[in-house]
Formats: sequence, C-alpha cells, structure tokens
Amino acid sequence: MNRIIQVSLKVEDLPRYWYNILPDLPEKLPEPLNEDGRLEKLKDIIIPECLRQEYSTERWIKIPDEVLELYMRAGRPRPLHRAVGLEKKLKTPARLYYKREDLSPTGSHKVNTALAQVYYAAEAGYSRVVTETGAGQWGTAVAYAASLMNLRSTIYWVREAYEWKPERRRFMKLYGAEVLASPSEKTEFGRSLLKQNPDHKGTLGIAISEAAEDALKNDDTIYPVGSVLNYVLLHQTVIGLETIKQLEIIDEVPDIMIACLGGGSNFGGFTLPMIGKMLRGEIEKKIRFIAAQSEAAPNLVKGVYQYDFPDTAKILPRIKGYTLTHDYVMPTIWAEGLRYHMASPIISYLKHRGIVEAVAYPADERAVFEAARMFVQAEGFLPAPESSYAVRAMIDEALKAKEKGEEKVIVANISGHGFLDLEAYSRVLNI
Repeated sequence: MNRIIQVSLKVEDLPRYWYNILPDLPEKLPEPLNEDGRLEKLKDIIIPECLRQEYSTERWIKIPDEVLELYMRAGRPRPLHRAVGLEKKLKTPARLYYKREDLSPTGSHKVNTALAQVYYAAEAGYSRVVTETGAGQWGTAVAYAASLMNLRSTIYWVREAYEWKPERRRFMKLYGAEVLASPSEKTEFGRSLLKQNPDHKGTLGIAISEAAEDALKNDDTIYPVGSVLNYVLLHQTVIGLETIKQLEIIDEVPDIMIACLGGGSNFGGFTLPMIGKMLRGEIEKKIRFIAAQSEAAPNLVKGVYQYDFPDTAKILPRIKGYTLTHDYVMPTIWAEGLRYHMASPIISYLKHRGIVEAVAYPADERAVFEAARMFVQAEGFLPAPESSYAVRAMIDEALKAKEKGEEKVIVANISGHGFLDLEAYSRVLNI
C-alpha cells in the first residue's frame, strides 16, 4: 500500500500541554463586562482553576498528570483518517482527511474538557457538578466524568431534545446523573418560564441560566461549562495539537480546516493550534478555517459583533462575540448542539479579523443529512447530526476543488457519532 489510510499516534505522543491562543492574538481579547457585580458572582459558579485559565496569558498550560491518565483511559490519542472512499465517490482531486473525535466513551469530543473540569472540581472539594446540555453530548460527558471521580451530577437538558432522545437520557442516568428537562421546576427561572408556558421547549440559553442558578444556591455545587468560554476551547486544543502531529507525519499542510460550530468548542479545539502557528508566522500557506452552521442559529453568519449575555436569564456577565441576541427565538432542528445564539469570544474575534469564515445550511437539514448518508456509505462511520454540517462543508469544498482541478488538502473534525440520533436521520431522510 502506498496510500496513507490512517495516521495513529502513540500514547507517548499525547500532548502534555494545552495551547492558549490569547498571547498570539494581534490584540487583547475584549474582556467581559462587570455589570451589577456579575464578574464577582463567577467565583461561586465557575470552577476556580478554570477561572484562572480563562484569563491566563501563558501560551502553554500544563495538563495535570491525572487528567492525562483520564485522557488515555478515554482513548486518546485519536486517529486521523484519509477519506479515500469519499474521494472516490466524489471523483475529486482533493485529499480529504477527518479526525475521529467520535471514538470517545460517550461518543463526542466533549469529554476532553469534561474530564479536565470535573477533575478540577473534585480537587477543589466540590461534591456535585451541574451543567446544561443541548444535543445531550455535553451532558453525557459531564455525567461520565463525574462518575469516574465519584461526584454527583445534575444535567439541565433542553426540553425539546430531552423528549426526543430517550436513549441518551438513559445513557446519562446509567452514569448516575440526575437529568432534568429544561425549563424545569427545580429553579426559580425554570418555574417562571413554565408558569408562562407549561409546554416551553427550552433553549440552551435557558438551560445555562438554570445551571448557573443551581450552582449559586448550593455551596457544594460548581458548574462545568460546555462551550464558548476561553478555557473550554483551551482544553479542546488536544484535538488540534494531535492533528498537527499527524499531518506532519504524512508531510501534509492543510488548505482548509472545517468543523461545525454552535458555541465553538469543537471548532476552536480543532483549529486554534493551527491558527496559532499561522499567527506566529510558522506556516507560509494561507489556510482557510471554515465553521459550518445551521441557518436556525447562524451566529457567525448573521449575528452582530457586540456584547451580549451568554444566558437567557442574564445571570452571567456580558461577553463580546457574534450574537443573534440572548432572547432570539430559534427554530427547531435535529442538530440541537448547534442551536445557540452566540459564538465564542475567541472565534468571534478571529471571524471579525477575517481569519475564520462561516457558512450556514438550511434549517430543514436535508442537505447536511444527505451529506452524512454519502459519508456513511463511503466511509462506514455515522457522524452526529452536528458533525454532518462539517461533512457537508467538506464535500462542498471537495466539489469546488474538482470543478477547478485543484489538489486541495481538506481536513475536517468529526466531533461525534450518530448512534443515538437515528431517529433524526430516519425523519429527515425518510428511511
């Protein structure tokens, strides 16, 4: 065989440090606003070590040995695959690669930061963690991490997804989690919304508010955050750091890197290490970084770059990013993990500077699910609905390369598997 089909790393190749892009940005990232003491409240909501990392100016932050061991137990490092079947089906001269974050114990990239945050929570003496979840992948990751570290966990899950994903709900409960449909009766904010509308289907912003309120009211409880914040993207850079090593092994430099984006954790984790190399002048090639979104929540495509609240109840401080506004009403989609009103401050800044670009696909999701069907038939792996957006964008770019006769190198991140999302595929594709 003279073709590279899979690039695997040894355990010794696992990154020992997370990469922090903040020191490499052309200017200082806009800071959160401290209105009505909201910044002071964060110390009662956010894990102390994570708050320190949020504002760190160190380029490299050491991964604790205990977290490295947890990463190994979770199957890191993860392989990079050449999409030879998809290349053949598309008849494209482009070389296509995809990173396999779907191989984690819970089926997504979310464990990379869940393990780190819950470890820090346990070290700080907390006995319970509470969080939000949209598609369910983040909630499952926190439940998994909490079970490994003998902490109790409560998950506020957007009601719409909670109702259509009973198997993922059971998965979280198997890890010992308390799983609540959001808005819930457990918080004042949840009760207020249900009083107005007993059939409220919820949003990620509402679930974030409920988790923050819960953490504020219980001294034994702290809140691991699933996306958007700097330290979440920091922990996810293990993805991009591994990918850089794997591409170096096969002497490839990407022309395009693609990942789906709701808040920005998987996109940031995948692209930031390479963006950092570009910002430091270590790569001469101009690489395109494409975020694939839904028209249901096109924060980078149609949002405004301004300060806004990351949660609906306005408990958390306002941060600067591309936003559709915290009270924006989003249509229902199957890729619930992309249905969020605001993009990460780091990704938003890079988009504002023209370093990152974005594309949004129709909310009926037919185009992205057709791409997933082509991918599963060509490659054999079933991506999560969210990851299907990245697959769609990869296929579109491969077809453009075919039209122009260009040998582009396109690398995408498969952020999760779709084994617990077959109902979505069945409904959209009529199978």
